[in-house]
Amino acid sequence: MSKKISSKKAETVRVVVRCRPMDQKEIKDGHERIVEMEVNRGVIMIKNPKGLSTEPPKDFTFDAVYDWDSKQTELYEETFRDLVQSVIEGFNGTIFAYGQTGTGKTYTMQGDKNDADKRGVIPNSFEHIFQHISRSENQQYLIRASYLEIYQEDIRDLLSKDHTRKLELKERPDTGVYVKDLSSFVTNSVKEIEQVMHKGNSNRAVGATNMNEHSSRSHAIFIITIECSEIGADGENHIRVGRLNLVDLAGSERQSKTGATGDRLREATKINLSLSALCNVIAALVNDKSTHIPYRDAKLTRLLQDSLGGNAKTVMVANIGPASYNYDESLSTLRYANSAKNIKNKPKINEDPKDALLREFQEEIARLKADLNQKGGPKKRRKGKKSRRNADGEIMSGSDEEESDEGEDGFRGNNSEDEAEYRREQEAKLEEQKNAILSDQTMIQEEKDRILQEITDREEKLKKEQEARDGLAAKIKAMESKLLMGGKNIVDHTNEQQRALEQRRKEIADQKVVLEKM
Repeated sequence: MSKKISSKKAETVRVVVRCRPMDQKEIKDGHERIVEMEVNRGVIMIKNPKGLSTEPPKDFTFDAVYDWDSKQTELYEETFRDLVQSVIEGFNGTIFAYGQTGTGKTYTMQGDKNDADKRGVIPNSFEHIFQHISRSENQQYLIRASYLEIYQEDIRDLLSKDHTRKLELKERPDTGVYVKDLSSFVTNSVKEIEQVMHKGNSNRAVGATNMNEHSSRSHAIFIITIECSEIGADGENHIRVGRLNLVDLAGSERQSKTGATGDRLREATKINLSLSALCNVIAALVNDKSTHIPYRDAKLTRLLQDSLGGNAKTVMVANIGPASYNYDESLSTLRYANSAKNIKNKPKINEDPKDALLREFQEEIARLKADLNQKGGPKKRRKGKKSRRNADGEIMSGSDEEESDEGEDGFRGNNSEDEAEYRREQEAKLEEQKNAILSDQTMIQEEKDRILQEITDREEKLKKEQEARDGLAAKIKAMESKLLMGGKNIVDHTNEQQRALEQRRKEIADQKVVLEKM
């Protein structure tokens, strides 16, 4: 009985394989393509170039396979869109690309952001997240981005001024493993989050090897935290927090092939050690007899602890090359990917966490507004008719229910027009009193000076109060600008067309998945 319940809650890591096309150098050097794919069935076959002609190719079946003709958009729509959507809804999600150096991991994850058809998973997820927010109603969002790399087993903050400083890993019972002092930037648009990523990429460790001219020499993880607030059926404000880890792993490689020496050799050694640790974790997770999962063997596996056997939804993209001289590496990648299919996670929504930044923002804004209310504009002095506007902007008549009688310095929260009018009244009154004193010929000079000083003090007080109000209003505006609200008012015609196009793409992707299952 308990097994049945747990299996319902668990879901396996989704694994897809992508094979890049043969490059010009491989064709020129006379290498043959040893990979064949049956895309509709999710099957990949790899032939041993040194085997007998009668030796059958080894075949593997995955959730999906993408050949050298695959498009970035179909990969996102069919494989990643649902995971990103679940993160928006409050789950943790991880997407990571695994494979040999030079097989297209960075292209899959990042692609070319300037070409809509060649954008990778990361820029497509940016578009997806902010488009969803623009179409949402009665929800408030706070989006944060962090970017780190693991270089030679040291964790670095790619968004910090000192990006070479080493950061520590910590663990909390409620949130799991985290990086202490990792910087986080609140972003309000696709453009802003792209700028954050661009800044991080410029600090990332890359270097040339024989396998790849711009080989990633570090593992990079771009983290998007999506906090959403809405009023529940109970009338209370509820917050969900989803975290999306977008992981671009450094490539596994044989040192003899890469020609690595010096720094490159040391980097390759550390990269291979952390990837070996990842493979050991995968092997332990799918082995029923394992009593210990070696997450602590590397920084990478500790950071991915929730993604492999934890509470996150995870998609692994195994990238391979098609050429005969990479047979051993491609076969190794396929075998590990095949094992990863059997890893079971138990995703859960992160509801009302204690450390939600969105709640801190909401509480601070409420506190500042209360302060502004106390320092606000004038109370009403007259009882009688006043005009109001209904939702359509039409003027309606009404009556005040209360009369308030306060001294000259009485204040209450009001709109900016009332406050400006009140300030003008007070300034005019003080100016009038000052002129009356100056023109009074019967008053002795000493008395005049005393009263004029009092008026000057009140003018100064009025000025300081206004400065305090302006400061609070500016702070509220700055904090509110960090929070995103959706609604029909910001969905224009173009956005509606885009939504229809996305819906059609999703339908096609869903149909393809159904056909593959059949």
